[in-house]
Amino acid sequence: MSNLTKDQVIEWLSAQPVLELAALVKDLEGKWGVSAAAAVAAGPAAGGAAAAPAEEKTEFNVILTEAGANKIGVIKEVRAITGLGLKEAKDLVEGAPKPIKEGASKADAEDIKKKLEAAGAKVELK
Repeated sequence: MSNLTKDQVIEWLSAQPVLELAALVKDLEGKWGVSAAAAVAAGPAAGGAAAAPAEEKTEFNVILTEAGANKIGVIKEVRAITGLGLKEAKDLVEGAPKPIKEGASKADAEDIKKKLEAAGAKVELK
């Protein structure tokens, strides 16, 4: 295996056509079992956590506090709610307490809470 430096990798990537880079990303997602879209979606959600407490209580954050005994069921619900990939949802559930949904309406937050609690998780609305 050759010893490529980070700068060499960046230089090589910079010279590639966009379509080939997109195909490379898909290949890496498949090989590593991750999704680049989930990382992008999670980015703004993490930044919104600091602003949410100052707002009126028309928006709620759904916080997963504990996965409970049925972790697989909770992971499935988290995937359905967030659209995350399997690995991202698993990491989120295992890293509890974590926000599942931020800025949700009261009705949506309570619906999400019911679904997660039905799967065996412990959930808080903040």
